[in-house]
Amino acid sequence: MKIATYNVNGVNGRLPVLLRWLEETTPDIVCLQELKAPQEKFPEQAILEAGYHAIWHGQKSWNGVAILSRNAEIKEVRRALPGDLEDEHSRYIEAMVNGILIGCLYLPNGNPAPGPKFDYKLRWFERLTAHAAELLASGIPTVLTGDYNVMPTEMDVYKPERWVDDALFRPETREAFRTLVDQGWTDALRKLHPDEKIYTFWDYFRNAYGRDAGLRIDHFLLSPSISHRLQHAGVDRHVRGWEKTSDHAPVWVELRDI
Repeated sequence: MKIATYNVNGVNGRLPVLLRWLEETTPDIVCLQELKAPQEKFPEQAILEAGYHAIWHGQKSWNGVAILSRNAEIKEVRRALPGDLEDEHSRYIEAMVNGILIGCLYLPNGNPAPGPKFDYKLRWFERLTAHAAELLASGIPTVLTGDYNVMPTEMDVYKPERWVDDALFRPETREAFRTLVDQGWTDALRKLHPDEKIYTFWDYFRNAYGRDAGLRIDHFLLSPSISHRLQHAGVDRHVRGWEKTSDHAPVWVELRDI
């Protein structure tokens, strides 16, 4: 089974890129972030014609997450992260697909830091960590994936000295990610590629993609009840080089069938 995550940076504006990638790689399950489209503007028909069913949580101009499935039924579990009833951001959606609980997330950027946006990021992280602990306790095979907006280590960012004050790399952010992973989650890309330079995002400015001045901020966390099925993991980095593409590249894992 192949599961992918992709911050599309606007699902309608990047629809040709998304459809081309789906046709090229045919993942079984796809998590999308930054739809930047209200609920009624999600391109459901085009996704259906590409062979995928979908559930989504949209929001006008910002945020938005979706889960796509090629073969298996999607049973939605929740479309908001627990812990703050007043949080109106569309940043989390969760579903059962083929016996696996899929949590698709778009964690807040948090810049400028320090400040209210950074405080919101850390509170969101705390809520995610609390919910993740409950998911682990359930024993259900779980995948938490998406755009975490975190570079966990210096290996995950070009020229780390330039990012020390950025919300994606501040010590508080990296510590929050470590706390989450240390619950018992497996960072899939690092598990299989412990010493490699791997990036998932390249800015549009200063020829970042051409210079390979990237960041690893899109992650797959696997629960112990499914991590033993991990076979392969990688980044479709060539998609970042396509015309009118997202500033992120798709990231994927392949899991051994039971």
